[in-house]
Amino acid sequence: MLNFAVQPTIGYLRHSRQEARYRETVAGAALLLKIENLTYRIGGRLLLDDVSAVVSAGHKVGIVGRNGTGKTTLFGLITGGLASDGGRISIPRHWRVGITSQDAPNGNDTLIDTVIAADDELTSLWHEAEVATEPERIAEIHELLGQREAYTATARAARILAGLGFNEAAQQRSCASFSGGWRMRVALASLLFTAPDLLLLDEPTNHLDLEATLWLEDYIASYKGTVVIISHDRNLLNRTVNEILHLDNTKLVRYQGNYDRFESNRRMRIELDGKLRAKQEAQRAHMEKFVERFRAKATKAKQAQSRIKMLARLAPPISISSEQVPSFHFPKVTMLAPPLYSLYQVDVGYDNVPVLRGISLRLDSDDRIALLGANGNGKTTFIKLLAGSLQPLAGDLVKSPKLRVGYFSQQLTEQLEPSASPIESLGRLRPNHTLERLRTYLGRFGFSNDMTLGRIGSLSGGERARLVFAQIAAFEPHVLLLDEPTNHLDMTSRDALVQAINEFSGAVVIVSHDPHLIELTAERFWLVSGGCVTSFEGDMVDYRALTLSGKSSPGNLPISPTPGDTKKNSSKKRRRQISAELRKDYSALTKRAKKAEALVDRLAEEKQKILEQLAKPALYQEQPEEAKRLQQQLGWLQRNLDTAEAAWMASQEELEHATTSPTK
Repeated sequence: MLNFAVQPTIGYLRHSRQEARYRETVAGAALLLKIENLTYRIGGRLLLDDVSAVVSAGHKVGIVGRNGTGKTTLFGLITGGLASDGGRISIPRHWRVGITSQDAPNGNDTLIDTVIAADDELTSLWHEAEVATEPERIAEIHELLGQREAYTATARAARILAGLGFNEAAQQRSCASFSGGWRMRVALASLLFTAPDLLLLDEPTNHLDLEATLWLEDYIASYKGTVVIISHDRNLLNRTVNEILHLDNTKLVRYQGNYDRFESNRRMRIELDGKLRAKQEAQRAHMEKFVERFRAKATKAKQAQSRIKMLARLAPPISISSEQVPSFHFPKVTMLAPPLYSLYQVDVGYDNVPVLRGISLRLDSDDRIALLGANGNGKTTFIKLLAGSLQPLAGDLVKSPKLRVGYFSQQLTEQLEPSASPIESLGRLRPNHTLERLRTYLGRFGFSNDMTLGRIGSLSGGERARLVFAQIAAFEPHVLLLDEPTNHLDMTSRDALVQAINEFSGAVVIVSHDPHLIELTAERFWLVSGGCVTSFEGDMVDYRALTLSGKSSPGNLPISPTPGDTKKNSSKKRRRQISAELRKDYSALTKRAKKAEALVDRLAEEKQKILEQLAKPALYQEQPEEAKRLQQQLGWLQRNLDTAEAAWMASQEELEHATTSPTK
């Protein structure tokens, strides 16, 4: 969804919402959202089949499920935007409902005025206060303004806008002066400012950066009203909700707790359902065997007829939903001698205007880097520099000559041709493959045979993302440059991507607003802020604390300078010398290579021990955090094992070359 708006209650109520709630409670009315026997079909397809659920006042609930199962449709039914085929939805009469829409705010009003104007009741009261003449009504209006916290409205709007990334100067600019993505944040700020009784959020982090996402998590966790969230952001659901509604196979199943607890409980439920299914099938087979054996015997005919009736009454085997997860897989590649990239005093930007200045760093084959920093600071610009989409305006950038780059762009349409089919698109990268091999390859990324022949333009956002990953894998890259790779992926696809990244043998640079992805895949952090790229000496816990404290300006973060002379007046000769030194700096590789042979056996032994622990089902139920830690450690071990083997082979080749080359 593209925007956020508020749906007011029917009619304008002069008494406050607090008074209305009180009267409902006294009358015995339950304050809850109630879904009863709801059925909905679209184009003849059954999307919701007799589903029921209750959301109590003040609760925070997450709705999860694969893309296309009907989560957004359910929101449309709750708000009355869609009509059901059966059942009913009831909401307390005086509740105000905040719901997503598709219209981004625009106009010449400042951001502060745009946000405040979103509260229709408050605006109406202000206008009435200017024209009211009856003393009693004037007093009533000011009492209502006090209850609506009207006199702190500007401060509240400013705090929300600041949390979503707008500084004081930006808040005074007109809404029309911002791009569509930033106006999406204004829309979200407007929704939060109205503080509806029932807040419906459909993928609220899609247009946010990491910093705004962390702020939103904290805001929702402390929100006083009732919240229902559709999201594929695991961290958001873990930190904000206390119930999960899982929409699967046209049914809603309720789970207590956050997303991690839901995942654990659902795994247990599937295992129990599997045992029950096996028991039912064995019972049915036994009865059928008896019937077939004794149907024709007069002495057993009565018993056979009884078994037939029992078979008819026996419940059908339970249908276990096995959500098919695409297999993201990046092939293993030959390790290149480091560095893959070396940069010295590089400036990069657009139209000869630098966005980032004086970048001096290197990227090696075993690096796993996450880029931190608010939107607009240049993270995507830096990724484009590494990908080759932008060339340096100044300074030296040297790449390994054999380097192959896998680049995932935020703008999928830049990489895909809408009129082509997936199989045609992939065939251009692998012209020697047969159609059957191409279909099989695309099948690993979740594409059916029919989908491989359809037009790319008709694919969903998630399907396009999977196609881009299939193309990247076909290119067999040495480095992955991933700019918001999870934007269009559902939860299971995100988990599959995490696993694939951890199994990838090359370098990775990630920009993402998904803290879960960063925590499980990144080992180092670079901060992009204030026109610079610097190393952040902390972890995501540190960065979250600094972001929420409001101290995440470049001067307050625990950063350390990247290598290189930062003086602007360095001579060209000096720059060439330092660039040459960076290119020849293989001392770290040589040291690792000498130890690699001894490391291989130890790392392989450690890997085997972890695999044995992960093979125990009880681990996931009793110690989910430990299971998560072991999975991350397994990925780390595998990468280091690959690196050690490659380094050992490279060192042997270097030694052989040294012994056979003539001395100078």
